[in-house]
Amino acid sequence: MDLAKIRFDNVVQRFRVIRERPDTLREVFTRLFSRNSRVYDFDALKGINFTIRDGEAVGIVGRNGSGKSTTLKIIAGVYRPTSGRVVVSGRVAPLIELAAGFHGDLTGRENIVLNGLLLGLSRREIMASEDRIIGFAALGDFIDSPVKQYSSGMYMRLGFAVATEVDPDILLIDEILAVGDAEFQQKCMARIEEFRQRGKTIVLVSHTAATIRQLCPRAIFLDGGTIVADGPAEEVLAKYIESQEGHQEAPHLSQEGAPASG
Repeated sequence: MDLAKIRFDNVVQRFRVIRERPDTLREVFTRLFSRNSRVYDFDALKGINFTIRDGEAVGIVGRNGSGKSTTLKIIAGVYRPTSGRVVVSGRVAPLIELAAGFHGDLTGRENIVLNGLLLGLSRREIMASEDRIIGFAALGDFIDSPVKQYSSGMYMRLGFAVATEVDPDILLIDEILAVGDAEFQQKCMARIEEFRQRGKTIVLVSHTAATIRQLCPRAIFLDGGTIVADGPAEEVLAKYIESQEGHQEAPHLSQEGAPASG
């Protein structure tokens, strides 16, 4: 029986990049068909292959621009890969961008309904979960204020509370735990650990070695859109840290509980 929750088979993700922003529509077409066009293709992922099985917790590490967030967005269905095959089985709760799925003019309470619907819950299920979501987010009276007034930490509180309350099969987390106070970060870590103990599939992007070690027995090291290493977290982290020697300009994987700068 195939227990794969996520499978990437030779996945390429290509983006069209414009070096200079054109001022008019005419300039857009002129540059697209010009031999001296400043438009070029960039492969964020270059034919990567991996399988994540049911119940695995996997950390993804790599320098900025290595393809980590692109990988999560493909799993979440935000991007459709340029080529290759992607299989994702089960309900996915993505915590990728703090403001994703929020409407700034709606209150936190109203955005709970909006986000719940986007994640596949019925209105009845959302109403049954609302008090637990509000209690976990701990936003006080701000729950009835427009979210455009929220800080990044408040966005994270509400987004995390909604995403984890829908009881997903797959939880995607992209470095957002670096936002917010230490007490709430610990609260989030405890809930993620609870998910892991319940056999949920977790994919986590982080620059914090301690987070990867605590939650992820396995790690994948991406560099330049290719997989450099895939295996036991401690071994992969060691290879990643070693690769950073001589790259002073790049953010290093933090060895402590706080995320690395950048």
